[in-house]
Amino acid sequence: MTQGPNRMFDEFAKLMTDAAGVAQGARREVETAFRAQAERFLSDMDFVSREEHEAVKEMAVRALDRVEELEARIEALEKKPAAKPKTATKSAAKTA
Repeated sequence: MTQGPNRMFDEFAKLMTDAAGVAQGARREVETAFRAQAERFLSDMDFVSREEHEAVKEMAVRALDRVEELEARIEALEKKPAAKPKTATKSAAKTA
């Protein structure tokens, strides 16, 4: 009779262990399915990779630097007095 309750507890422990294993397997399946669905969703969203983003960011920084350089050159040229071209007046006088 002493073996009856011990055997029942052993069977119950085995059942709980098996149930825990099944639950872990189900959890892994759900995680895998969720991860696959998330990857599919993100690929459909047409996001750019970090490398592409960094490359475009660097291009934009260089372009803005160049714009600033050109604006400074234009400002310097606008401050210079307009010089009259001497060759244009000579050739215009000869043809007239």
